[in-house]
Amino acid sequence: MFYLTQAYLFEEVLKKSRFIGIIAPCENEHAAMSVLKNQHTLHPHANHIAFAYRLKTDNGIIYRFHDAGEPSGTAGKPILQHLEGKNLINTLAIVIRYFGGVKLGAGGLTRAYSHATKHAIELATLHPYVEMTTLHVTLDYDQFQAFDYALRKVDGIILTQDFAGQIHLTVKVAAKDANALAAFQ
Repeated sequence: MFYLTQAYLFEEVLKKSRFIGIIAPCENEHAAMSVLKNQHTLHPHANHIAFAYRLKTDNGIIYRFHDAGEPSGTAGKPILQHLEGKNLINTLAIVIRYFGGVKLGAGGLTRAYSHATKHAIELATLHPYVEMTTLHVTLDYDQFQAFDYALRKVDGIILTQDFAGQIHLTVKVAAKDANALAAFQ
């Protein structure tokens, strides 16, 4: 799985219609809808603003797509297929169309929306997704140095710390590295 850290844009004119492909990171559906709403504000005269997104949640991967008034299956689905094909998660893809007066037909529309999405993704820097987990650890003071060393070794980070009778920590590590800290739990 891969994710983005910033948005990317690709634009082309095809048979007098202008297509703007945008891919952007989004952590949840609310963030995706916020980006989409912003694009509607930036492009109030666009004829169609089709989109698709894939999000990793606690319940698995969820996705949505919308044809935005284009014939069914010619816009949203081709956009989604590129997100799935590149195994992108927490990503929103939008294609904005300004109609130029020449009808493209169902096949032409599918190719145009697909092409804009594909090229926006090709511009992007994709990062491998690492599943993270949060651990709550209670340590004696004499264990802290060894724990800190083990945590740094797996590139974990301390989110919260409380030094009282014992040390109470909340740490974030890659899920695959959680077992390396099991001796301290």
